[in-house]
Amino acid sequence: MTEYLGRRLLYIIPTALGVMTLIFFLIHMIPGDPVLAMLGEDAPMESVERVRSQLGLDQPIHIQYYRYVSGVLRGDLGVSIKSPRPVLSEVRRVLPYTIELATVAMIIGMGLGLPLGITQAVRRNSVADFSANLVSVIWYTAPIFWVALIGMYFFSLRWGIFPFTGAGERGDIPNTLYYLALPAITLGLRRIALIARMMRSSMLDVLGEDYIRTARAKGLGNRIVIYRHALKNAVIPVITAAGMEFGTLLGGAVVTEIIFVRPGMGRLIVQGILGRDYPMVQGNLLVFALVFMLVNLIVDVSYGFFDPRIRFD
Repeated sequence: MTEYLGRRLLYIIPTALGVMTLIFFLIHMIPGDPVLAMLGEDAPMESVERVRSQLGLDQPIHIQYYRYVSGVLRGDLGVSIKSPRPVLSEVRRVLPYTIELATVAMIIGMGLGLPLGITQAVRRNSVADFSANLVSVIWYTAPIFWVALIGMYFFSLRWGIFPFTGAGERGDIPNTLYYLALPAITLGLRRIALIARMMRSSMLDVLGEDYIRTARAKGLGNRIVIYRHALKNAVIPVITAAGMEFGTLLGGAVVTEIIFVRPGMGRLIVQGILGRDYPMVQGNLLVFALVFMLVNLIVDVSYGFFDPRIRFD
C-alpha cells in the first residue's frame, strides 16, 4: 500500500505541471487587457505601462510562465490584479464553502441514490422501477440553473422554508446547514439520478453471478444476499463514478454559488474572468485540479476496503 501511494503521489507531479501549463496559456489567450480592465479604458498610457511593468505583464510570455511555475512551486499563487490581496489567501477563505457544498451534495446523492438503485434492481421491471427511471432521466438532464430557480421559487418564495441567498454564520453549524440545504439539494439531485441508475445496472449484473445463485440456494434470506454478498461488489463502479462526479460537482458549484450568492471558488473564477484577473483565475483552477486529483487517489485507495481481493501492486 505504501509503495502504491508513493507511486501515485509521484504521478501527481507531472500531471499538476501539465495542468499548470495548460491553465497558464489558456488564460493568456482570453482577449482583453487586464490592466485596462483594472484602470479603465480612458486611463493614461503612462499609467497603463507603469502598472503593466509592476505586474510583470510586459515580459515575454515564457518569462511570465517561468515566474508563474516557480512561484507555485514555492507555494505562491501570485497577487490578485484587481486587489492587493494574495491569491492563496483568497482561495483559503472561500475553499471551505465550495468543499462543503460539493461534499453535502455528494452525501445527498449517495445517501439517496444508492438505496434507490438497489430498490430498482430488486424490483426491476415493476411500476416503481419504470417511474424511478423516468424521474431519474428528467433530473439528470435538467440544467442546474433551472433546478435552482425552481427550488428558490417554491422553497424560498412560496413556502419560505429555506433562505434565498447567503452562506449563514460561520461556526454556527445549524445555521450553516440551514443556508446550505437548498444549494446542496439543487446540486445533489442530478447525482441522485446518476448514482441510482449506475447502482441499478451494477446490482443487476452482480445478481446474475453464480455466487449469488449459490447463496440463494443455501437458503439465505434476500436481505442478506443483497446487502452482505451483492452490495460490496456492485458498489465498486459506483464509487468510481462518485469520485469522478465530485470534480463535476466542483464545476457545478460555480453556477450554484452565483445563483444563491454564496461565497466560493466559483464566484472568484467568474469575477476573475470578467476582470481579466489572471492570477486569481489561474490559482483557483489549479486548486480545483489538485482537489480533483486528490479525490481520485482517495477513491482508488478505497477499493481495497470494499473488495479484499483487490491488491495494490
